[in-house]
Amino acid sequence: MNKDFNSIVKVWEAAVRKSAGPKKRANRIFSTPMSVAHVDDDVYQVEKILNNGDFYTGQWLNNFPYGHGKYLWTDGCMYVGEWQKGNITGKGRFSWPSGATYEGDFKNGFMDGKGTYIGSNGDTYKGFWVMDMKNGQGTQSYPNGEFYDGDWKKGLQNGHGRYQWKNGNHYIGQFRNGLFHGNGTLMWQNGNRYDGCWEDGFPKGNGTFRWCDGSFYVGVWSKDSKEQSGTYYPSSGSDDDPLEWDPMDLFSVDLVDCYVCGCEKVSIFPSQKNLNMFGLEEDNNNKHLLSKKVTERVSNYSSEDGSYSSYDGSRSPMIDSVPRVPHMRLKAPKRQGETISKGHKNYELMLNLQLGIRHAVGRPAPSTSLDLKNSAFDPKEKVWTKFPPEGSKHTPPHPSCEFRWKDYCPVVFRALRKLFKVDPADYMISLCGNDALRELSSPGKSGSFFYLTNDDRYMIKTMKKSEVKVFLRMLPGYYKHVRAFENTLVTKFFGLHCVKLPGASQKKVRFVIMGNLFCSQYAIHRRFDLKGSTFGRTTDKPEEEIEPTTTLKDLDLNYIFRLRKSWFQEFCRQVDKDCDFLEQERIMDYSMLVGLHFRGVSASSEAGTPARGSGAHTPTGTFDDGAPRLSGVDVDRIVVDPSRWIQLGINMPARAELTTRKSCDTPQLVGEPTGETYEIIIFFGIIDILQDYDISKKLEHAYKSFQYDATTISAVDPRLYSRRFRDFIFRVFLEDPS
Repeated sequence: MNKDFNSIVKVWEAAVRKSAGPKKRANRIFSTPMSVAHVDDDVYQVEKILNNGDFYTGQWLNNFPYGHGKYLWTDGCMYVGEWQKGNITGKGRFSWPSGATYEGDFKNGFMDGKGTYIGSNGDTYKGFWVMDMKNGQGTQSYPNGEFYDGDWKKGLQNGHGRYQWKNGNHYIGQFRNGLFHGNGTLMWQNGNRYDGCWEDGFPKGNGTFRWCDGSFYVGVWSKDSKEQSGTYYPSSGSDDDPLEWDPMDLFSVDLVDCYVCGCEKVSIFPSQKNLNMFGLEEDNNNKHLLSKKVTERVSNYSSEDGSYSSYDGSRSPMIDSVPRVPHMRLKAPKRQGETISKGHKNYELMLNLQLGIRHAVGRPAPSTSLDLKNSAFDPKEKVWTKFPPEGSKHTPPHPSCEFRWKDYCPVVFRALRKLFKVDPADYMISLCGNDALRELSSPGKSGSFFYLTNDDRYMIKTMKKSEVKVFLRMLPGYYKHVRAFENTLVTKFFGLHCVKLPGASQKKVRFVIMGNLFCSQYAIHRRFDLKGSTFGRTTDKPEEEIEPTTTLKDLDLNYIFRLRKSWFQEFCRQVDKDCDFLEQERIMDYSMLVGLHFRGVSASSEAGTPARGSGAHTPTGTFDDGAPRLSGVDVDRIVVDPSRWIQLGINMPARAELTTRKSCDTPQLVGEPTGETYEIIIFFGIIDILQDYDISKKLEHAYKSFQYDATTISAVDPRLYSRRFRDFIFRVFLEDPS
């Protein structure tokens, strides 16, 4: 090893120590000798400085880390432990510049298995992990002296557990989403205790408060004093008058300091760190592999076309370089839609929508029960409100024209928002805040227009009268279905409204508010709309014209998607349940909307960096950060709120395997797998579920059947459509054998 190389390493180590701060250990980072040792016939000891400044030292096999090694990033993060084919997998230790550490099991780059996380402030968790999230049995000690021992789910206390405060108070019982929820007992150091039901951190329902002297209060508890009721019982043998005690004191006094402490936030997870294995520095005077048996193939990035190729122009049989992907030049994701500002043709319509939604959601209403009466689903159950510009007793003054506003089945949609865990204040801020809506560039095939909220959470779609009738007809079944199946893939609906504009035409604009499937911190690089039919199911666009916002179709699909076994089994069950529901409601022409984020490709990287999957690659390309992104607050919510973290169809790590189609007269719906895989984050859901098999679709089926194969067209009977859709989806989504 030459002196120049050693000096470079020493300078690098000094920089890392400086960035890590005083908590980093002062001993030399690399305890192994700075030389290349021959381990066996295939595995070698290497030391590599990568062209982005990262450093790797350890065992090497087939151009990947394998066995034991250290990887150091320029920001001061470091991993020391086991590797498998370039994957951080096995036992290891990950440290952050702040001084925080994780030591335990890893799988595919994730903290996964049993491990211990010690935060920079002393925050410590010992227990089980699943994909970077605390999941299973674990203990958490907090810097302020508090302690939790119990069950976790998706990073939060969930299940049975015990929480101890530093003053001696403690709670034993059920948790949900990090809060007391279910049956539980809270005991104060002074001997008082509450036994009973909890909801979202507070007593709710039947419960008993006991004093240390033996007296107690039994009743129904609620933060709403109007719902609070109960009876006081003095201690046995006591002739004292009933205690002058207000049950509301339990909320305002006794529980004021009894809350669950938050955990230290991880600045960046190990799975989010890119491994720059393919940007190795080439230096004729500095070869790090001494054995002549190994031919090093260093990837050479071509800035002209954004693709990779090896020096000799060939592909390694061991996948030791990023493959050239000429069909997959990823472009910078751009923010969708045109902002509706003053002067836009739909500016007044937007104001009307926002005024109406603010009025509908903010209107005082009794607490919504999820058990609804049949009358709530009556199509005649609607509320008309007049909005004059000068305002009225129930509406505010506004700068728009006079209009009338209709709410369809308001009680049902209020219950749906509660069921989908939508906070009313957040909902109004997203739809009715100071930020304008964005109109998508072109209407859909049905003639409907689409609008997006500025934070990308919600989508507004205009509807035909016939679609509204179908929706209201199926609303009871829809409500029952989404309530029964938490992981349903069908579109989430939050409101159905109508604006009646003034003038001779008395034009009515009906619209529905839906969840946006692609609202995420991940940029969507490719999106597909899949039905399982072939007629007209291609975009007919050349590669250079395909944007990240382009919706590709069945015959454009050149991947199959591989899901973890547990996710795949749940996926199959849910697709069957959702298709049974749609078939029962006589719905057809729906589709599976799929969005792909290729891991390792980011705005800050010069080029696509290979993902960490075994034998996996990431398509090449560079990005400007033009993709819709969540704010820092939203990203925090994703971590804190399990409903917005990894779930079926949302933020799911998976692998995409490239396929190729054979040239033949009959279009091949699903191509042949090539074995070339990519690490992805995948999003999917079933959309367009409001088209029934009416007379127009029956006529379309009859007409097209004369000209084309009846099995290739979209307009078919709901039973046949459901069977064909499932058969196709289960050929595209497969279980990941690895």
